[in-house]
Amino acid sequence: MTTHVPLSQLIRDASRQQHSDAENSTFIARLMKGELNLAAYTRYFANLSWLYSALENQSVTGTPFPSSENLWDDRLERSDSIRSDLEHLGLTDPDSISPTPAMREYVDHINSLSGRADFRLVAHHYTRYLGDLSGGQAIAALVARHYGATEDQLSFYRFDQIPDLVRFKESYRSILDGLQLTPGERKALVDEVKLAFTFNQRVFEDLRGTEDRASKA
Repeated sequence: MTTHVPLSQLIRDASRQQHSDAENSTFIARLMKGELNLAAYTRYFANLSWLYSALENQSVTGTPFPSSENLWDDRLERSDSIRSDLEHLGLTDPDSISPTPAMREYVDHINSLSGRADFRLVAHHYTRYLGDLSGGQAIAALVARHYGATEDQLSFYRFDQIPDLVRFKESYRSILDGLQLTPGERKALVDEVKLAFTFNQRVFEDLRGTEDRASKA
C-alpha cells in the first residue's frame, strides 16, 4: 500500500468485493425486486435505526482527530428521519423490534470505538452516508414502486439540507484524501471499511433468515 494513492481510491478499490457481496445479498436482491413486502422493509429499517443511533452518537462524541473536523457534518444525520419513516410505516416504537444478532454485533462494535477521536469511526461514517447519498434515490423509487411506500415513509433518502449531492460527495472524498494518517492507520482504516461491509452482509443474512421463517409460518 502506497501513501500517494488517494485514500478514497484505496477504500473504493480494496472494498469492492465486500461492497458487491452486500449489494447482491439475497435479502437485498429480493427486496429491490419486489419479492418481499412492506413489512419486510419495515423490519430492515427498524434494524437500521439501531445502527444509526449508535453511529450518530459516536459522531458527536469527543474531539475530532486532527484533519477530520469537517467530516462530521450534522446534515448527514438520519436518526430522526428513520424514526419518522417508521412511525409512518406503523411502527411507533422502533425499539420493539430487537436488532438481529449480526446487527447487535455491529452496534456493539460501533459503540466500542472512541468517538471522533478514533479514525476507525470514519470507515463506518463513510460506508453508511456515502452509500445513502449515492444509491438512496434509486432505492426509494424501487420501494415506492414495489410496495407503495409514500413520501412520508421514505424521508430517510432525502437530504433536504444538502442542495447538491454530487458536489457534497466530491467534497467528502476530498476531506478523506486530506486526512492526516500514518501508513499503518490508512491500512487500518481500509480494513475497517471492509469490516463494515462484512457486518452489513451478515445483517442481510440474518434478515433473509427472518423472511424465510416468516414465509414458512
